[in-house]
Amino acid sequence: MRGRLVAVNQLTIAIGVLAAQLINMLIAEPVPLDATNEMIMNSWNGQMGWRWMFWACAVPAGFFFGLMWFVPESPRWLAKNGKIDKATQIFMRIGGKDYAETEMVEINQSTAASGDEPVKFGHLFSKALAPIMVLGIVLAVFQQWCGINVIFNYAEEIFRAAGYGISGTLFNIVLTGSISLVFTVVAMFVVDRLGRKSLMLFGAAGLTIVYLFVAAGYYFQLKGAFMLTSVVTAIAVYCLTLAPITWVLLSEIFPNKIRGQAMSVATFALWLACAVLTFTFPMLNKYLGTSGTFILYSAVCLLGFIYMWIKLPETKQKSLEQIEKNLMEK
Repeated sequence: MRGRLVAVNQLTIAIGVLAAQLINMLIAEPVPLDATNEMIMNSWNGQMGWRWMFWACAVPAGFFFGLMWFVPESPRWLAKNGKIDKATQIFMRIGGKDYAETEMVEINQSTAASGDEPVKFGHLFSKALAPIMVLGIVLAVFQQWCGINVIFNYAEEIFRAAGYGISGTLFNIVLTGSISLVFTVVAMFVVDRLGRKSLMLFGAAGLTIVYLFVAAGYYFQLKGAFMLTSVVTAIAVYCLTLAPITWVLLSEIFPNKIRGQAMSVATFALWLACAVLTFTFPMLNKYLGTSGTFILYSAVCLLGFIYMWIKLPETKQKSLEQIEKNLMEK
């Protein structure tokens, strides 16, 4: 069930995004279709509405802070730091006594094989670990550079270019959030059945094709349903595959001893890639046009497909220690 449980992370993100979109739509006041940017800036939306949207974020942030006090430590982290009893108790809560004993034996074997010396940052990129680190970083960066967050971050501009006004754009943004939620739930039920690699390959191939339709829509100046369907399809493919499965793989592929530091590096790479994607889209859109930009994202997805076909192992139905052993032996 590990894949399904890790995918809960993406499910909570999808729920949060949809909730934010719904709240924003409720906060915003209707705007005429022919409203200019100056009219919007001087309206209630431009003066106060966006402030209420930010203030609303304090509510889930407060709940998050309170609920974090009830989250247990990672049992593998506890075991690595000598807190064997606490680690065993958490494993027993998860799967019972036999499960706890089996997991602790594998953790002890993994720890004994890797030694007790503290991990230094440079060790992450040693000859033995570098291939695994590179795989994790590439997966993290690809999840962002596949381009889907451009649709989320610049939805207003994208839907306006597709012929929608402000009110229609807000509704479409809520629609994309709803699609994101639905397909994330679907992903939770197929990730442990279909496997990680197959879903990642399907996602990369799917986005490669769908982006070509999006690019064609902008090139031929198609409006309305065609563009909305293409964008929604891209979001559905992403939320079924790359969005949750990348986090599943990042939680699995790193050896126990370096998992904390390695996961930090991969997560940093992921959000750095997100920042680069977000900041470069306006420039790419200016010089390549929206059509050319999505052709570029399609090419990135094709390269990602080829890389994962060659380098990405399948990790379903394997313990973390088995995955570590298989990757270290390559």
